[in-house]
Amino acid sequence: MESRILQLIAALRASGVRVSLAESAEAFSAVDLMGIQDREQFRLSLQATLIKDVKDLPTFEKLFPLFFGTGQPPMMGGNPTDDLTPEEIQTLAEALKQFTENLRQRMERLMNGEPLTKSELEALGQLVGLNQADDLNYQNWMAQRMMRAMAFPEIQKAMRELMEQLQQMGMNRERIEQIRNMIQQNMQGMQEQIEQFAGQRLAENMSERPRDENIDNLMNRPFQALTDADKKVLQREVKRLAAVLRTRIALRQKRMKSGHMDPKATIRANLKYHGVPMEIKYKDRVRKPKIVVICDVSTSMRFCSELMLSFLFALQGQVRKTDAFAFIDHLESISEDFNGANADEAIQSVLWRMPSGHYNTDLGRALDNFNHEYLDTLNSGTTLIIVGDGRNNYNDPCIDIFSLMTRRATRTIWLNPEPPAMWQGDSDMAKYAPLCNNVLKVSNLRELANAVDNLMTGS
Repeated sequence: MESRILQLIAALRASGVRVSLAESAEAFSAVDLMGIQDREQFRLSLQATLIKDVKDLPTFEKLFPLFFGTGQPPMMGGNPTDDLTPEEIQTLAEALKQFTENLRQRMERLMNGEPLTKSELEALGQLVGLNQADDLNYQNWMAQRMMRAMAFPEIQKAMRELMEQLQQMGMNRERIEQIRNMIQQNMQGMQEQIEQFAGQRLAENMSERPRDENIDNLMNRPFQALTDADKKVLQREVKRLAAVLRTRIALRQKRMKSGHMDPKATIRANLKYHGVPMEIKYKDRVRKPKIVVICDVSTSMRFCSELMLSFLFALQGQVRKTDAFAFIDHLESISEDFNGANADEAIQSVLWRMPSGHYNTDLGRALDNFNHEYLDTLNSGTTLIIVGDGRNNYNDPCIDIFSLMTRRATRTIWLNPEPPAMWQGDSDMAKYAPLCNNVLKVSNLRELANAVDNLMTGS
């Protein structure tokens, strides 16, 4: 209990609430006096001793249940099949056979009202980057990512199809409604369990965060887990990293100038000597890449794409040409913005013209726009780079157009912050990935910088 109180105090401080050592000691004294048996008295004891300003009350009210629970566990509705007859259970089993094994197991688990285990929650949190996040503003976002990782949208859709199938098979309407209500209650309970776990982990991470976090930790933190202050730090760091990369790439290109021996040029040059002595000629191996980059600037991808554009702007001297495009629900050419002298102004101009929004991304339409207006920017000397999570919100992914684009380019590289385990639901990455030369995971600045370095080493 003492460690949880200390974690609460640390999280309050990380949230901007001033708590002195004396006030911390008073909190422990109050708890010793009032005890912990009555949850409401325990809460009031901590609130009275730790909170001095009324404006800090919402922060306390938000953090307290994350460390000490809500007093009520997430409610699971139990098993809807308990009251079914053997014939109805058989009908339900037959209806479930239409689904894949993995989906069927998850549906049956929800129908039985089985909550997620701690190890399962930990694995989901690890997958979506929850362990590196420490901002409670991202609680709902992280919970949504966890539910997406366990195919929650697909399960909801499958449950609706199951109800329709049961109706077609002749099951009593009241029974179907009973099953539907119980399943919805179970799904709500599992969602609350995930949201509660996400909030608890974020609060614990806040309590453990160092006062002065170094840049290495920020570079390893997932983009979606960054605060506005973190983003400003990383925007400055990108400029330093870009300068380092620019020097490294220029040096690499200089070393490559000697190239390898050109037999035909050597023979031609030495005809005048009758072959002796021999003047050796070399092929120039320096070949700056031409880049076409298409960036998703919707809410989920905005900061990642912003940093990628910052890198490309800073590395203009190391490429022959950059054709840049941005999209949310349609494609816009932003190449002209790269002709300016100020990278920050250019990128902010792009983001201002294309304000962020939720659930309106349409990569398929953007590819169709590219096909009709900009396909001639791709040729045998072009590296095509896509920066996005491959989510189309169930719109047409236009795979045939993307296939055409990849065939016209020398190579196609996709930068995606999501691991393959999350390529589910409205994600079409499983369809795009086989057409790419490489798919690189770029969930944080370190991975993005490494990806840019690798991109610039290719021809």
